[in-house]
Amino acid sequence: MTFTELRDFVVSTMRMSHIYQPLLIKSLIESGGIATVRQLATFFLSSDESQILYYEKRLKEMPIKVLSKHGIIAREGELVSLNTKKLTLEQKAELKKLCEQKIQEYIASRGLKIWDYSLLDDTLTDDKLRFRLLREAKGRCALCGTTKDDRPLDVDHIIPRSKGGKTEYENLQVLCSKCNRTKRDTDDTDFRKIIEGDHKEDCIFCKKVKGGKALLENDYAYATLDGYPVSEGHTLIIPKRHFADYFDITHREHAAVHDIMRIRRKDLLRGDSRIEGFNTGANSGEVAGQTIWHCHIHLIPRRKGDTPNPRGGVRGVIPDRMSY
Repeated sequence: MTFTELRDFVVSTMRMSHIYQPLLIKSLIESGGIATVRQLATFFLSSDESQILYYEKRLKEMPIKVLSKHGIIAREGELVSLNTKKLTLEQKAELKKLCEQKIQEYIASRGLKIWDYSLLDDTLTDDKLRFRLLREAKGRCALCGTTKDDRPLDVDHIIPRSKGGKTEYENLQVLCSKCNRTKRDTDDTDFRKIIEGDHKEDCIFCKKVKGGKALLENDYAYATLDGYPVSEGHTLIIPKRHFADYFDITHREHAAVHDIMRIRRKDLLRGDSRIEGFNTGANSGEVAGQTIWHCHIHLIPRRKGDTPNPRGGVRGVIPDRMSY
């Protein structure tokens, strides 16, 4: 392949779902055109900002703090230095050898599980299984709900590999790179189950989910007209999972609720030119006026003259405090 052909591939032909392809080409160029997979993996690691931030955090939390207490190192801001006189070449070699011995002794006694994110089992996730997981997750992180358009998505082992978890469908879930990096190897939460099958038979909002009578709907929430509207078009946006407190909402449910709220707002504005504003909010707790113990968010259209003095808005939940 000529330089021109390679350049044209990079500029015009390459289709990307991540930075891996151009990073691989760049890494090979920097290594003279040839490298081992291990060397390439090292290049990739040096470009992984999430891993860099992870180790910056680990350094500050433990080794820098401990060695500083012993007087071995000194730290000024982000600058770290050995607290020792200038070392000779022989002294450096001896200290490096001793440190390497310590590392190998520790690994020999504890095993590779000391690297909690990189202990690999014999079976990697193949493309077919990864596609199935991403399809069923609808291209979203099972914890925060972010999509592949916002952040890379990883396949995570629910029971960590360091705890014997296998690379099989039942033990895999989709997490974004941020959630996956912050999940520790002691955590075996199946985030897929947070919103699955959590309904209450005698809840009117749970019944509406099954009834399929919604103005708008997505995977995790739906919209319906309020049965006792404050104004025409007063809408409730309701998570499908049964829980009472708005503050128990998950990231992806929050995103789903606000997606519906934005769409409903546009529909209302399109259908009624008199609407000039909105009140939004949730009652959380009995003293806050909550009477239905399934989380729901109010979207209330406002029209000029619908109340003599609208100043204060949601502050009117305590009437004496509405004016200020």
